[in-house]
Amino acid sequence: QVQLVESGGGLVQPGGSLTLSCKASGSIFSIYAMGWYRQAPGKEREFVANIASSGHTNYIDSVKGRFTISRDNSKNTVYLQMSSLKPEDTAVYYCGQYGTTMYWGQGTQVTVSS
Repeated sequence: QVQLVESGGGLVQPGGSLTLSCKASGSIFSIYAMGWYRQAPGKEREFVANIASSGHTNYIDSVKGRFTISRDNSKNTVYLQMSSLKPEDTAVYYCGQYGTTMYWGQGTQVTVSS
């Protein structure tokens, strides 16, 4: 059974930085693409970034230049480095593993506020 556990969320001031981590278990992590999604209150879950097994990355336009997704296959972990955070980045951030089924973590709250 695939399990994804996110960590690293919290409260940060506008312009600040956070790094989210997502540790996977129960699958051959290195062969799967991984993604980060977020859901703000009253809104649908939206794609933020993903990274293929090859290391190729994609980002939503609103985070390009501010967020960086990366993976460490030796640690079965995917990261999301977030900088220059804005109040509109406030959301619950979810890690996902792509495949015939999309697996999700439980989410970690990121709040950007002064």
